[in-house]
Amino acid sequence: MTHEEHHAAKTLGIGKAIAVLTSGGDAQGMNAAVRAVVRVGIFTGARVFFVHEGYQGLVDGGDHIKEATWESVSMMLQLGGTVIGSARCKDFREREGRLRAAYNLVKRGITNLCVIGGDGSLTGADTFRSEWSDLLSDLQKAGKRVFTSVLLICVGKITDEEATKSSYLNIVGLVGSIDNDFCGTDMTIGTDSALHRIMEIVDAITTTAQSHQRTFVLEVMGRHCGYLALVTSLSCGADWVFIPECPPDDDWEEHLCRRLSETRTRGSRLNIIIVAEGAIDKNGKPITSEDIKNLVVKRLGYDTRVTVLGHVQRGGTPSAFDRILGSRMGVEAVMALLEGTPDTPACVVSLSGNQAVRLPLMECVQVTKDVTKAMDEKKFDEALKLRGRSFMNNWEVYKLLAHVRPPVSKSGSHTVAVMNVGAPAAGMNAAVRSTVRIGLIQGNRVLVVHDGFEGLAKGQIEEAGWSYVGGWTGQGGSKLGTKRTLPKKSFEQISANITKFNIQGLVIIGGFEAYTGGLELMEGRKQFDELCIPFVVIPATVSNNVPGSDFSVGADTALNTICTTCDRIKQSAAGTKRRVFIIETMGGYCGYLATMAGLAAGADAAYIFEEPFTIRDLQANVEHLVQKMKTTVKRGLVLRNEKCNENYTTDFIFNLYSEEGKGIFDSRKNVLGHMQQGGSPTPFDRNFATKMGAKAMNWMSGKIKESYRNGRIFANTPDSGCVLGMRKRALVFQPVAELKDQTDFEHRIPKEQWWLKLRPILKILAKYEIDLDTSDHAHLEHITRKRSGEAAV
Repeated sequence: MTHEEHHAAKTLGIGKAIAVLTSGGDAQGMNAAVRAVVRVGIFTGARVFFVHEGYQGLVDGGDHIKEATWESVSMMLQLGGTVIGSARCKDFREREGRLRAAYNLVKRGITNLCVIGGDGSLTGADTFRSEWSDLLSDLQKAGKRVFTSVLLICVGKITDEEATKSSYLNIVGLVGSIDNDFCGTDMTIGTDSALHRIMEIVDAITTTAQSHQRTFVLEVMGRHCGYLALVTSLSCGADWVFIPECPPDDDWEEHLCRRLSETRTRGSRLNIIIVAEGAIDKNGKPITSEDIKNLVVKRLGYDTRVTVLGHVQRGGTPSAFDRILGSRMGVEAVMALLEGTPDTPACVVSLSGNQAVRLPLMECVQVTKDVTKAMDEKKFDEALKLRGRSFMNNWEVYKLLAHVRPPVSKSGSHTVAVMNVGAPAAGMNAAVRSTVRIGLIQGNRVLVVHDGFEGLAKGQIEEAGWSYVGGWTGQGGSKLGTKRTLPKKSFEQISANITKFNIQGLVIIGGFEAYTGGLELMEGRKQFDELCIPFVVIPATVSNNVPGSDFSVGADTALNTICTTCDRIKQSAAGTKRRVFIIETMGGYCGYLATMAGLAAGADAAYIFEEPFTIRDLQANVEHLVQKMKTTVKRGLVLRNEKCNENYTTDFIFNLYSEEGKGIFDSRKNVLGHMQQGGSPTPFDRNFATKMGAKAMNWMSGKIKESYRNGRIFANTPDSGCVLGMRKRALVFQPVAELKDQTDFEHRIPKEQWWLKLRPILKILAKYEIDLDTSDHAHLEHITRKRSGEAAV
């Protein structure tokens, strides 16, 4: 890509105008999207307008449509809801209302509209676009009188020149909905934050339920989509979930009561039942929380309570995931709008795996409607398939963990050991629980190893039953204990214990040490036949530095911890004015946490090892903050990865900023330290870990059978030792030996890291004049093609 092509992004919007509105139900993360649309729009040279109160503001015009400035979206990132307001608009459903909306846009020269909302809002936008030419034609005629439900209004006339300049309207949609009910995207803006609110409440309820041996029925939102209920059930290890897409069998009452009593018999002091508000039986009859409570009380006599979460799920601060998702989608929306032509169909910016994709808006809307239609016609299997492989995979894992009884006999079973290696990471326990229980369901004997490879060498091994891992999903740290010790020095002892305990497969959950330990095991096979057993590494580290996977279990929790701290620090800085905070994050040499936290917290700079910097860069950053202090935003936030530079330490950068900022701003520093490794895992980490554990154990069972030769397990092929990782849009098993060439062992990072492509967005949103590479932006796909290859995560 030439410099001229790079530079083109900065002039792409000159002479153009973009309007952004939020419509329908609010969702956390909408503000991040609005902020990105405004700032990237201004970066490209375009004028950007807020439309307050959704489509109603578009119809009413006047002060509802205001030009945005860079500073007007400051301190917006961490706020829930939508700062520019949202409203359900009857007027826009009528052609007269859309005529007024068109007039208001044409008079301001706006020909690009970014709509953030659900499928109803996006359908309205597509209708508006399809009528655009006719609306302009009407407006060119004499001023038209429009009779609304409230008063008579005269829509003015537009000139031929105005009509020519506004000859076509570009529409791009971003899906903001906590229900995650829009087909074509893995996650909608707001879903992850809603899951955070739900899990906070579930965790709190769990403690009181245990105290009194109660059963709790929790009702979550999801009138037509059970995503929130389903993921909540996976994330908290619920006994049962009711969702509209998969009604229970006709004898569900018997099955539910049997399940609850079995859980109590195994020693549990509580039961959790999750209900989506739209839950139904196979005849379409609603299943309510009260119905379930009355059933449990009548049949089992358990002390049962109902909690309806309601609108608390929409509220609160957006999660790090939603802030980054909103920001990325906002950038992509601006590019899609400015690259649009009269022939470009209205598109929606979606997330597939970790990739931004553009999909035809009405294709997605149609598939979303097809789901509702299938449920109305009681074609529930079809509705489930239409939700996509990700949803189906969630459902299959839930059914296995909640509905399948582990066999009593283990005759002919295999023995699989599970261990944690490296530093602790939130979500490790959820991965262990899933691995153990799926193993037991398959009829295997499952062993747990304490203290990593050191424990394997010392024989700190015990058998785990179903109840052994009860309640582990929501617990942080590592219940098994974890150490950084590598296996090479203890091959003899490890081999002896593999034989002693008849270990036929090994699931290793951990970070870079787990990966390098796997490589050492592969090398050790040349000397020790006992090491010729299948093993799989599940990446789990806050640093997110394991080759072969775009994400690691634990990184999301650490990211949210950093964000929460940065929010409080920014609030402090906003109060005192003219203050810059330098924050040191973990990650070793990997800059993932610093970069993503910078995006999520709205940092002015993020120093990382992967992007070398000089004293001149530091000087430019200081000058940038000096200029910022002259605006209405008199505060700064700078993140530094702990090993980004051995000479430019946190103290050095703090001292430099303090000296150069004298008389202009004060500097403060904060080293976050090990708080980033602690805490309860986020819903993303719980869900990701649960599904990784299930997939790893399924792979393991197949690989052990495949490796059975002459009465014993002998696995010495490269594909018998793998890393299970998420790559772009799919979960894949990659032989550790093949990943060696992709690894920088000196700095313990992969040679290529996908998130580095997000660095320019961080700088643009912080108002740096840089070049933006548009060559990697998403191209229009079709939902049918996308759905066949989407991630089964």
